Amino acid sequence: MSHPDPAVPLSTATLGRFDVPTPTYDRAAVTTGIVHFGLGNFHRAHQAMYVDRLMEAGGALDWGITGVGVMPRDAEMRDVLAAQDHLYTLVLKHPDGSLEPRVVGSIHDFLYAPDDPEAVLALMSAPSTRIVSLTVTEGGYNIDHVTGEFVLDAPAIAADLADGAVPATMFGFVTEALRRRRDAGVEPFTVMSCDNIQGNGDTARQTIVAFATAKAQELGAWIEATVAFPNSMVDRITPVTFDADRDLVRDEFGIDDAWPVVAEPFEQWVLEDHFTLGRPPYEEAGVQVVDDVVPYELMKLRLLNASHQAMAYFGILSGHAYAHEATADPLIRELLRRYMDEEGTPTLEPVPGIDLDAYKATLIDRFGNPAIRDTLARLAAESSDRIPKWLLPVVRANLDAGGDFLLSAAVVASWARYDEGVDEKGDPIDVVDQLREPLMAAAAGNRADDLAFLRNRDVFGDLVDDERFVAAYRATLATLHADGAQAALRTVLAGA
Repeated sequence: MSHPDPAVPLSTATLGRFDVPTPTYDRAAVTTGIVHFGLGNFHRAHQAMYVDRLMEAGGALDWGITGVGVMPRDAEMRDVLAAQDHLYTLVLKHPDGSLEPRVVGSIHDFLYAPDDPEAVLALMSAPSTRIVSLTVTEGGYNIDHVTGEFVLDAPAIAADLADGAVPATMFGFVTEALRRRRDAGVEPFTVMSCDNIQGNGDTARQTIVAFATAKAQELGAWIEATVAFPNSMVDRITPVTFDADRDLVRDEFGIDDAWPVVAEPFEQWVLEDHFTLGRPPYEEAGVQVVDDVVPYELMKLRLLNASHQAMAYFGILSGHAYAHEATADPLIRELLRRYMDEEGTPTLEPVPGIDLDAYKATLIDRFGNPAIRDTLARLAAESSDRIPKWLLPVVRANLDAGGDFLLSAAVVASWARYDEGVDEKGDPIDVVDQLREPLMAAAAGNRADDLAFLRNRDVFGDLVDDERFVAAYRATLATLHADGAQAALRTVLAGA
C-alpha cells in the first residue's frame, strides 16, 4: 500500500517525520574512526550497516565512517549524500514480498578526493583514523592476470608514482598517509579489505606494499612489517539501485531518497581478528570474528560465487534475465544443487560453526528471491576475473583427486558459448569483461576450432592439456551449438 502523504526529502531535520526505523543516536557526536574507499551499494548494505547497528545499541560513535571517492563516478555519490546529510535508506526485500526498511546513519561524511586531496590525506593521517577499509572491486587491485603481480606501469599508477605527484589512486592515498603517520610517530591504521576476493587482506597487502616499495623501498618494507591487513569474507546480494527502487522508497515509506540501497535479508561477514589500533566490537553486531577466514572464504567462493557463474551463462542462453528466473528453471536448479553437492563441497575442509547442507539450501532460496531482481548480466560480468578464482580451483582439485568435474566443465563451455556474443535467438549479448576483445575473438572461432576459447592459457592455464576435461568441455559445447542450452543441460545432468 502506498504511503498516504507526499514524500519528504531525507535529511537530519526530517528524520522524525518517517514511520520507519531511523537513527536514535546523536549523529552530531559521531566522529571518524574509519575511512572507506569505494563507497557503493555493497558497503552501504554491509559494513556501514553493522557500524550503524553498533551505534544504535549505544556505542561505537567514535567509529563513524567517512567515504572517499577517487573515480569520476564518485562525484554523484558526493552530491547525493551531501544533500541528505549522508543518510540513506536500506531496504531488505524478503522472498514473501515484505519490506524491511531502515535509515542508516553511520556514514557521516564523504570526500571526493579530486576536490581536495590534502583534506583526504589529513583525515587519513589523523590519529583518530584507525581503520582504512576498501571495497574497490576485484579489478581495483591492479593485478596482472598472468603474472599475479601488481601492474606498476598502469597509467594511473605510474602517474601516482612520479616524484612530487599528488595522490589520485587508493594506493597513492594509503601509501602517503602511512608515510606521514610513520614520520609523525603515529601508529599505522589497519587496512581492512572487504572485497569479494579470496585472501582480500593478503591482496591488499601485496598491492599496497608493491606500490609503496616502488615509491620508496624502505617505506614498502615498513608497511609490510607494521601494517595489519586482516582477511575477511563478505556476503550479501546487493543489486544496483534502479529508479523503481527510488519509487518504492518514496511510495511505500514517504521518503525522497536519491540513492537508496536494496538488498536481500541474508548477511554474513567473517573477519580475521588482526587490528593494530583496535576495532569496533563487530561481534556484538553479528559479525563472525575468527582467527582463520580461509574455510569460510572457500565455502562462499566455491559454492555461492561459482554457482552464480553456473546459472549466469546457461540462464541467459536459456532466455532468462534474472537470477530468480534461472533458479526457477528446473534444469538450472538441478545443476546448481548437484554442482554444489557433487563438485564444490568435496573440495572443502570442514567450516567451523557451519552446517554445509543448510548453507546450500539457503543459497538456493537466496538465488530464488524474486524481490531482489538480481540480473544475470551482472553475474556474467568480468568472468575472466571470476571463473579462474571461483570455479577453476574446484576443477583442478577434482581432477587431481579423481573427483567429479563434468558439471564444472559444462559451465566453462557455457561461458565460451556466451562469449560468442549472440544468444540462441540471434540477439546480441553485451559481454562485459576487461578481457572482452581477446575472449570474444577466441569465442568467435569456437565452431571452427572447439578448443579456441580454452586455449587462452592466461585464463585457463593448462586445462586444455587435460584430455578428461577437454572431452567433457567439447561435448557440452557441441550440444550448445547443435541443440541449445536446455538440451545441453539435460545431457550433462544425465551423464554426470
